[in-house]
Amino acid sequence: MIGMEACSGAHFLGRALREQGHEVRLMPVQYVKPYVQTNKSDYIDAEAIAAAVQRPRMRFVPIKTEEQLDLQALHRVRERWVMRRTAVVNQIRSLLLERGLTLAKGRRHLEQALPRILEDAELKLSGSFRVLLAQLQQELEQLGARIEQMDAEIQREAHENEACQRLTAIPGVGPVTATALIGAIGNASTFRRGRDLSAWMGIVPGSTPRAESRNCWGSANGATSTCADSSCKALVAFCNTGKSKCLR
Repeated sequence: MIGMEACSGAHFLGRALREQGHEVRLMPVQYVKPYVQTNKSDYIDAEAIAAAVQRPRMRFVPIKTEEQLDLQALHRVRERWVMRRTAVVNQIRSLLLERGLTLAKGRRHLEQALPRILEDAELKLSGSFRVLLAQLQQELEQLGARIEQMDAEIQREAHENEACQRLTAIPGVGPVTATALIGAIGNASTFRRGRDLSAWMGIVPGSTPRAESRNCWGSANGATSTCADSSCKALVAFCNTGKSKCLR
């Protein structure tokens, strides 16, 4: 039996060793850390892994397939592009606000107003600032095109994957959520029941001192708890009204 921490490259090594006939078990890093006896070193880490892998109640990470890693890569790159696009939108709005131009919140409002601002010669904007806005507009359009291309790829993967099709049959679950779940958990055979999967995703009661402030879908303020995968956690959305919750 070979025990390893579930870190970068562990799934590739796990598949390679399993093909050679070895029993490979991956463990989350945070579950191995309590078995580290003293200061960190390679030998001490190996000793901690050897001790942790033999624990009867240790939780192991399933070895991901190439298809799962590809889906996770799609979502992580897409998430980075979405965050970058949001940052560009916020920067443009703040730069315009410094010049006395206020725009409504939302990317769509900015995309509609920015061409008119660039074409309006009556606005007292310097030539260098107009060039800067044009460059930011071009960057925003390029990011939007990349995200659309990635969305089309996710749509194709969801259409070809049977498990994703079963997930999308659930009301409120679309291709993005379905492919993110499949990429993160596979067939979910490692979870004994649905509540274990919900706890891993962060859809669990929050631990609060006051029982009356307990939220049955998140913490006391409606936020989700710690999740094993950031992409899945980002897709779990809760309505701010507190009257209804939805999984996108």
